[in-house]
Amino acid sequence: MLVYVRGAGDIATGVAARLVRAGVSVVMADIAVPTCIRRTISFCEAIRLGEVEVEGIRARLAQRPAEALEIAKAGNVAVVVDPQAQMLGELRPAAVVDAILAKRNLGTTRDMAPAVIAVGPGFTAPVDCDAVVETMRGHFLGRVITQGSPQPNTGVPGIIAGYGKERVIHSPAAGVFRSDRAIGDIVCAGDAIGYAGDTPMFTTIDGCLRGLLADGVQVTEGFKCADVDPRGDASYINYISDKATSVGGGVLEALAMLTDVFRG
Repeated sequence: MLVYVRGAGDIATGVAARLVRAGVSVVMADIAVPTCIRRTISFCEAIRLGEVEVEGIRARLAQRPAEALEIAKAGNVAVVVDPQAQMLGELRPAAVVDAILAKRNLGTTRDMAPAVIAVGPGFTAPVDCDAVVETMRGHFLGRVITQGSPQPNTGVPGIIAGYGKERVIHSPAAGVFRSDRAIGDIVCAGDAIGYAGDTPMFTTIDGCLRGLLADGVQVTEGFKCADVDPRGDASYINYISDKATSVGGGVLEALAMLTDVFRG
């Protein structure tokens, strides 16, 4: 079975990892300049680097659908630049998963594949997808919804070690992002973690810098640029998060419900 995943950031990577471990072939699509910040555990880094590995699963950049199919059939994740899903006609996947996490639907429709699964707010099953998976941290995280929508976006990050919105650092101005920090650095409140042009941005809490935008990305005011984990454990930068793992399990459940992939 081939599944085409729209998006290749950290949540989408959690989805892809669970699918690959269950024996499903995966092609992931993202934009030419990805804007994810948890780059050490995001397959979209293959677009920038050509090849990456997350938790023992290798992802490689493909230029054409045929190349993507070869990579996926070999047990690796194929990553393509295909924001408009133009490769679907040649790939002909059994399912499409929208894991862009844009908080709105950017063009996914139920006719894209025999099974269409969405992740997070902005979708209603069975209107624009067959099933949607809850992404809000809490009691319903990872649940599969076949009638209705997930909880609306609150704009407030989930609480980790008592901190929510304080964890995420947004750009105070427009400009080209740059930083002399690295993912995994331990930072203290008041430290500059990067710049939008010449305007610095600071962390307000102590912790481990677990997410950081790649240098050279053009940002707007308010753009998400970094994530500080107050738990301060640098080893976490090498592992898919609990949230992404839970969401990935929901997608795997939805795939089993909607297809015969796990039936004899």
